[in-house]
Order: sequence, then structure tokens, then C-alpha cells
Amino acid sequence: MTDKTIRVGFVGAGANSRKHHIPKLCAQPGVELAAVANRTKASGEQAAKEFGIARVYGDWRELVRAPDIDAVCIGTWPNTHCEITRAVLEQGKHVLCEARMAMNVAEARSMFEAARRAPQLVKQLVPAPNTLEVDSTLQKVLTEGYVGEVLAVEIQANQGRFVDTEEPLHWRQDAVLSGLNVMTMGIWYEALMRWLGPARRVNALTKIAVPRRKDASGAWQEVRVPDHVEILATLDRGAVAHMRFSTVTALAPPSEVWIFGTEGTLRLESDARRLSGGRRGDKALSEIPIPAERRIGWRVEEEFINAIRGKEKVSRTTFEDGVRYMEFTEAVWKSAAGGQAVDVAEL
Repeated sequence: MTDKTIRVGFVGAGANSRKHHIPKLCAQPGVELAAVANRTKASGEQAAKEFGIARVYGDWRELVRAPDIDAVCIGTWPNTHCEITRAVLEQGKHVLCEARMAMNVAEARSMFEAARRAPQLVKQLVPAPNTLEVDSTLQKVLTEGYVGEVLAVEIQANQGRFVDTEEPLHWRQDAVLSGLNVMTMGIWYEALMRWLGPARRVNALTKIAVPRRKDASGAWQEVRVPDHVEILATLDRGAVAHMRFSTVTALAPPSEVWIFGTEGTLRLESDARRLSGGRRGDKALSEIPIPAERRIGWRVEEEFINAIRGKEKVSRTTFEDGVRYMEFTEAVWKSAAGGQAVDVAEL
């Protein structure tokens, strides 16, 4: 498909699709915005008018079955990712699926197995975006032994503000829609795997600040997705990690990562996209320059189209990596529920 026009359909033209996927796929040479199917046909028609999308379907299944569509971008909530992804692959179409991958490990593995049965198709998950500009440099200094043996990792991911008990239920707080996914936990764990590999064992505590909230209809719903998570984890390469994810730590410092080793220390400030470090004998940390060519950043749509054309392979993010972050996510839930350490299942 090197020269052929690639016709893309969109199932769920939500916020991230409007911000990233639709305009950035449109900007790729030889890409046509062929069709859209939203939760309602009216919202689909609005998106089609706004972005110049050719056709609108009232049912996503019709879009997936359309013979003139080559690839499908899935921008729905996690509760539909598995069903739609499997249907897309069964119809012989490439798929770009929004993160998080699925509701739970079982769905993620089902998607992965469907992907394995279609090796000729491109399968990509939208990657964790918060460290993309820093990842290449961070991986390089770790590989070169800047910190020596990694001993401990601290991740503090704060979206903190004071609790609003009157705020309605957000879809990310609704386990029916988001499954086991919690705040930015999967995003940060995906980034951690890029640098240091997966976790093998976790011990977790969680806190739900407001047990009940009203949904969009005004009905009271039980909140099952935590507002605060504390995790101790053993990583595959022997280091110990402490991770905190929270939406209730008001006035806390911005999100950051510390990596402590036998010979050095690294600090990542994700909001500033800045990396600093210090080695044995240094009095303080100093900034580690990141060359412009290493600040790769967001190129999801370009990578997807290039992979379809056979110009590169998907690296951010593969279905295998998606299964791994769902394995971690489920292990955290099991540990918190059971009050004991839990091994992270392996693919």
C-alpha cells in the first residue's frame, strides 16, 4: 500500500480524536477521511461537517464493514475497545485504538490474540504522551550506565485539587465505562516499562474520596474507581518502585520521577519535559541537555500511516505493551482488594 490512498474511518470522534487523530491523519499525504460513526448520528454529522469527513454512519458496525475503508481509528471509551478492535481486524482493516487498551486483562488478551491472527495488518495503541519528548534521552543515559545499577524508583503523578463532593460522575470514575483503569496509572506504567521493564509484584492501597456521585441522568452511582493509589512494586530487573497516583493531593508539586542508582540519580519533570541528573561526587543535580533530534514527541498518526505503507514498524504503542500495562492494572486492583502483595501476570 505504498502509493495507494489510505481511507480512514473514525469510530468515536471524541476530544482526543478531534485534537490529534482526525487533523493529524488528514495532514498525512495520501490519507482520506472516509467516514465517521459517533454515539449519535447527529454528533457524527457535526464532526463530518467540521472536518470534511465524507460519510456518516449511525452504527459503527456499518463503518467497519464498509469495503472501501482501509483503516479504523477507535476513539471510544475502553468499554467498547475490545469488541470494535476485534471486528475491525476480522474485516481485514488496520486499527489505531485509543488508550487505555481495554477494560481488563481478559479483553486485552483477546485483542492481542485477534491481532496475532492478522499479522499483515497494522495494530497500534495511542501511547502514553507525557514523556515522549524525554524517553529517548532517558533510555540512552540508563543504557550507558549513568546511574549504575537501578535501586529504586519514585513516581509521583498528581492531578491534585481539593475534593468537590457535588461534582458529577466523570466517565473515568465509572467502572462500567473505564473498567479497571485508574487515573494516569496506566500511562505512567507504560512509560516506566520503556525505561526499566515491567513489574513482577505489587502491593497497593487505594482511597475513594467520594463514594457516591450523580451520573449524567441525575441518578446516584457508586464510585468504584479510586481517587488515590499508593503502590510498592518490584521491577523485573530488581529495583523497587514507589508510585503514587492521585486527584486529591491539592497543592502538591507537579508530577515527577526519580530514579536512584548505585552511581547516580535522575529526575524527570514531566510537565517541564526536563531531565536532570547527578553522579557520585556531585553536589547537586544539573540539567541533562536533550538534543532537538531526540525530542521526538507526538507522531502517532505519522507512525500509523508509515507502518501501513511499510516504511516503519509501530513502537508507540504495541498491543503487547498494552497487555502488559493491563496486567499491571489488574494486579493493582487485586492487591488493593485483597490487602496483600500480588504477582503481575505475564503474557
